[in-house]
Amino acid sequence: MAKKILVALDYSENASRAVEFLADTFNPDHEIILFSVIPNTAAVCDLEADTLVPHFSSQQKAFCQLEDEKRVALGVALKKAKEALVRAGFDENKVEVKASTQKRGVARDIVAEAENSNVDILVMGRRGISSLKEFFMGSVSQKVLQLSKDLSILLVQ
Repeated sequence: MAKKILVALDYSENASRAVEFLADTFNPDHEIILFSVIPNTAAVCDLEADTLVPHFSSQQKAFCQLEDEKRVALGVALKKAKEALVRAGFDENKVEVKASTQKRGVARDIVAEAENSNVDILVMGRRGISSLKEFFMGSVSQKVLQLSKDLSILLVQ
């Protein structure tokens, strides 16, 4: 029986491994949603320079350019993920690509998408951040595990 699977992606190696694992392990009859949360930085980039702290004002352009580059990298990652699944035999019409601007937080938005899409399983890479950052902030995968109640989750190493 075909299942509906949501794959939470960013542009990290761990996310790529999750897609590779899915392609190698799951039957290509499944319906796949490749999902990414786009950080909501538009408000910061639209602020007028005279309302900002002087240090941030001087760095605002570089920050916003970096965020634009992240969005492009995310689009490339989603495209490559779909191509990899199609090469592995998944029906192109059953592989949906979705990206949503962050609303309540990356982990909360992933869980909300999984619940709203009524998926059978959520697949994601285990960690896409540094150990130091994970220590202070926690990883997205840890937060997803804590937030999900009735959702099966497969974390790929």
